[in-house]
Amino acid sequence: MIYFSIMDYKLETLSSGLKLLTVSMPKSESVTLTIWVKTGSRNEEERILGISHFLEHMVFKGSKKYPTMRDLFEKFDAMGAEHNAGTTKEWTNFYVKLPIFDIERGFDILSDVVLRPLLNSKEAEKERKVIFEEIKMGEDIPMRHIADVFEELIYQGNPLGSDIIGNVDSLNRIKRENFIDYRKKHYFGENMLVSVAGGVKEEQILKLTKEYFSGVEEKPELIRKSPFKFDQKTPRVRIKDKKTDQAHFILGFPSEGRNYKNKYPQTILATILGGGASSRLFAEVREKRGLAYAVSGSMDRYSDAGYFGVYTGCGIDKSCEAISVILDQCYGLTQGKYKVTKKELDKVKGYIKGHIALSLEESENVSDFFAEQVLFDKNIYTPQEVFKKIDAVSIEEVYSEAKKLFVPEKLNLAIIGPFKDKEKFVQLLR
Repeated sequence: MIYFSIMDYKLETLSSGLKLLTVSMPKSESVTLTIWVKTGSRNEEERILGISHFLEHMVFKGSKKYPTMRDLFEKFDAMGAEHNAGTTKEWTNFYVKLPIFDIERGFDILSDVVLRPLLNSKEAEKERKVIFEEIKMGEDIPMRHIADVFEELIYQGNPLGSDIIGNVDSLNRIKRENFIDYRKKHYFGENMLVSVAGGVKEEQILKLTKEYFSGVEEKPELIRKSPFKFDQKTPRVRIKDKKTDQAHFILGFPSEGRNYKNKYPQTILATILGGGASSRLFAEVREKRGLAYAVSGSMDRYSDAGYFGVYTGCGIDKSCEAISVILDQCYGLTQGKYKVTKKELDKVKGYIKGHIALSLEESENVSDFFAEQVLFDKNIYTPQEVFKKIDAVSIEEVYSEAKKLFVPEKLNLAIIGPFKDKEKFVQLLR
């Protein structure tokens, strides 16, 4: 049994609709304060793709109380604080990790930059150029960029398939009034969450939240996106022809979203195949055949859709062989060719629980663990409750999920490398 110093969480809703999540970590001397907004690139208009991420950058360029970036960063540095922000396809967040005794200063600074950013047009012009360089950097790192190419393929025709960062044309269209309009649509009480994790007291955090977030506006009607549904009847391939020394690819199958009832058996299945140095794909692709240095498999989920994907970076002339080996391991589980033993199942359960336990030593990870559940899940589970669900998974459930997931007609392959011939990959998938 694994025990945590993390106790329980408390979730409250303020009059504006803003949610407050507090997770007490009695032994922690630090605290992570995070402001979450339940919007990301899937909520953007096509003409201004990338505005969620662009706005995330602009928040730290100056606010009403801290008009320049230097004003802001000097305050953070004076506390020894860590700060950052992130944008995904479904949420944007802004956080600061700092000593417990500086928690009120953290509330003061972070609330001001998120709720009252200046959105200066001259600063936007400079930051636009920074993001252009960020786009180039991402495209120069195929190991990172391949995930974008794969999601363009598997979510084609839907905003989930668009790059979070946007593109040069869409970013050039974004002006100050677009930021203001986007904030009005998405930055309001019911669409926001304040999460605090660390050695704090709930009463103090509630008082600070009411004081510093009193300016959050209410909104009577929340616009919800219709759920995404996969409609694939044949294998699909997308090639990004690029001069590289390796082929980088993701091979994957569509799956359900975050609230899928059997997501724990799926997670165990994905870990059996591609989680850790003793996984099947690591053994077969790297250790046995020497086809790749990096190979991994995982489940990736959004609120209403997801996929199982295997990433590999291998020799250009070895890409077809690597794909064949991966498919053999996937389909072998559905055909009875490869068996899952109790010993392997127990090892994988320990691997998953161990990784969760180690990550939750840090207050920022504790905040993320609970906050994403609050934003998107029907139920909120503590780590101990998650462990019980993992322990309850049977070998039969793993086989069942393999048969549901690994359907040849729903296979997707995205690959970056010096390739012209798409047909050879299409034939391989068939």
